[in-house]
Amino acid sequence: MQAAGVSIMFLLFLLVMFLYNTLKILKQYERGVIFTLGKVSMEHGVKGPGIIVLVPGVQKLVRVSLRTVTMDVPAQDVITKDNVTIKVNAVVYFRVIDPRKAIIEVEDFYYATSLIAQTTLRSILGQNSLDDLLSNREAINAELQKVIDLQTEPWGVKVTTVEVKNVDLPAEMQRAIAIQAQAERERRAKIIHAEGELQASAKLGEAAAVISKNPIALQLRYLQTLTEIGTEKNTTIVFPLPIEFMSAFQKLIEKKD
Repeated sequence: MQAAGVSIMFLLFLLVMFLYNTLKILKQYERGVIFTLGKVSMEHGVKGPGIIVLVPGVQKLVRVSLRTVTMDVPAQDVITKDNVTIKVNAVVYFRVIDPRKAIIEVEDFYYATSLIAQTTLRSILGQNSLDDLLSNREAINAELQKVIDLQTEPWGVKVTTVEVKNVDLPAEMQRAIAIQAQAERERRAKIIHAEGELQASAKLGEAAAVISKNPIALQLRYLQTLTEIGTEKNTTIVFPLPIEFMSAFQKLIEKKD
């Protein structure tokens, strides 16, 4: 009886091992590259998702995920076109579109894509100046995506997005950029102030032209100014007198002399 029980347990163990090596379940986002005696069939070499039946000892299954992978590119030392040393890191989004090529054409598509992203990041950013890198981020990201995708296409890998994350500048360069930005703000402030003065002088010229045609308007303006000063309850009133009024007194004094 004990021998029979051991035999049954052994047969159950063999059955479980057979089913484990024969039946494979692939998730919705997975595909299986099947090697039959070391070869991959062009028609039946990729299967899934669902239950896959394999011939033990003859066929081998390699799982490949089709989901988008987010890969962080380590910080790279880059010398820009204008000889500024910076540290730049980026993030790359890619996914496998051809599982057969991703397994056959390259040993490790994830590691290979990471190295291609690092070298391309240094190469492309080294061809741009610091100002272009800081201001034309979208154009540089598009160029990085295009170059990396072109190199990973033979591996069945599609690079969808490349984004430059951080640009670390030396402390001296940060101070220089801050001084430049301050000078730029001061320049804009002076231009805006000069434009305001120009517009104000134009309006004053128009007002003078109107007053010269109607001399009584100047007297009305004086009365309006007195009214505005009176409402503020000032104890001292400074009231301007026209130069013509002073010249009349001067002529009067000269006649008496």
